[in-house]
Amino acid sequence: MFASPQGGGGAGTVFLIQMVAIFAIFYFLLIRPQAKERQRHEEMLKGIKKGDEIVTNGGIIGKVVHVDGNRLTVRTGDNTRVTVDRTRVAAVLDPRRRDGDGEE
Repeated sequence: MFASPQGGGGAGTVFLIQMVAIFAIFYFLLIRPQAKERQRHEEMLKGIKKGDEIVTNGGIIGKVVHVDGNRLTVRTGDNTRVTVDRTRVAAVLDPRRRDGDGEE
C-alpha cells in the first residue's frame, strides 16, 4: 500500500541546520552585543583619570581626586572621600571633560 521513504537521512541534516541557525540567532542577538558592551565598559574604566565625575554601581556620585592602579579616591562631598575599586564604576558622567573641551 504505502511505500517507505528511501532517503531517511534528511531529518538529521534538517536538525543540524536548525541548530546552527539557532546558535547564529543567539550569537547576533545576545552574545555579540554583550561582548561589545563589556569591551566598551572596560575601555571606559581604563580611561578614568583625575577630575572625572563618576557614578559607582552603588549609586555614589563623586569626582576622582586620586588614581592608584585599581583604586580610585573619590570626593563625594566637601570633606568626604571614598576609596572605590575601579571595576565598580558604572559610568563617567561628563565625557566631554575627558576630551579637554569642558566648556559649554
